[in-house]
Amino acid sequence: MEQLLLLWIKEKQLAGDSVSEAIICEKAGAIFQDLKCDVTETEGESSQGGEGFKASRGWFDNLRNEVAFIQLFVMEKHLVEILRRLKISLRRTFITAEEKSLSGHKAMKDRLTLALCANAIGDFKIKPLLVYHSENPRAFKAYKVLKEKLQVLWRANSKAWVTRQFFIEWMNIVFGPSVKKYLIDNGLPLKCVLLLDNAPAHPPGLEDDLLDDFKFIKTVYLLPNTKSTIHPMDQQVISNFKKLFTKHLFKRCFEVTENTNLTLREFWKNHYNIVICLKFIDIAWQGVTKRTLNSAWRKLWPDVVLKREGFEGLEPIEDEIVSIGRSMGLEVDEVDVADLIEEYAEELTTEKLKELPKISHSSVMMELSSEEEVEPEEKLTSREISDIIGKWQEVSDFVEKRHPEKLSTGRASALFDDRCLTFFSNILKRRQKQTSLDRYLLKVSRSESQESEAKKARR
Repeated sequence: MEQLLLLWIKEKQLAGDSVSEAIICEKAGAIFQDLKCDVTETEGESSQGGEGFKASRGWFDNLRNEVAFIQLFVMEKHLVEILRRLKISLRRTFITAEEKSLSGHKAMKDRLTLALCANAIGDFKIKPLLVYHSENPRAFKAYKVLKEKLQVLWRANSKAWVTRQFFIEWMNIVFGPSVKKYLIDNGLPLKCVLLLDNAPAHPPGLEDDLLDDFKFIKTVYLLPNTKSTIHPMDQQVISNFKKLFTKHLFKRCFEVTENTNLTLREFWKNHYNIVICLKFIDIAWQGVTKRTLNSAWRKLWPDVVLKREGFEGLEPIEDEIVSIGRSMGLEVDEVDVADLIEEYAEELTTEKLKELPKISHSSVMMELSSEEEVEPEEKLTSREISDIIGKWQEVSDFVEKRHPEKLSTGRASALFDDRCLTFFSNILKRRQKQTSLDRYLLKVSRSESQESEAKKARR
């Protein structure tokens, strides 16, 4: 219970929520009861009230002493992470009359995590990092999409969460090379500061994971309890992007349904997919102006903001979204648009807290989505897989012993193991389990057959 409670406290910190002693004790009791119910269901034990645990002051003091590095009394509001989760979905008020009449209807939605990054002057946008729940969506095959040609760095796991490994890959594959080229092309010295908060995807020590070519990049972490008051991406950059994305989504929906007499439900099911979503992401990100990006630094670094008269308003975009939505028969107003743009905050249940420690890159990458298209395993023999794994082990051992840069080569080797060989190793493991199962079933079948023959002989 306490392990799950500490995970919940950490997530509350990252979300920018204050947590008092009373709130912590209440959550501890709720988690305990949930876990107790799980035991009841599996073992048939009776469960009554708070029997077995009481969130007393003494318990709280002990917990605080054991984890003194966590401020348990009052959690100051934490800075919302720079890689905010983008949840583009249709709320219940965005459902047409046809949708409402459907039995057991649920709002149609999909989720992804998108990392946006740009420089302070506003003239340079970095290719975003995008994390989706499927490595190879079917739409990619239908549209002949090459992931390396996308305007985002594509990564996937079952939760669509940014992991530390994904973020490091983005820094070495996208951020480092792009920034270095920008500085050289503009005759600037190789100096760069990447401003971050303390989100799990980018904890301290990230500079150690940078390739040697990008050691000029320094990371600076904003202090806690600053939240969105000075965070550049929170100064209308993300909200501007979301409004532009929503406008293009609604426009596309209107064009298709108006010219084809399709319903909104049919559009969403058959005429909208991740490929079209990626197109809108690119259009919306390109639509965020230099002025918006530069003005976002007014509170944190006012000297870098170029002086201009007036300001860039976004109300006309909201009005346009509402107008398009109503023309499609949607029950939508300005408040709905504002709610859609705001970041959704979902309370972490006990079940979700249990899942958090399980999210490791190697494991989630193997949770293939039903939308994924993969090469048939039958084309690979077990001998081929064993041979190539053995050869890689020889290469890895040789490099480890002979290469002078132990740290860099070790990370590269681990990355290859995780992203490449794990896939083939798991195939072998599944086949070995299946072989064992087949042998067992064959043995059982033979035993039953012999027993049947024996019964016939006795008769």
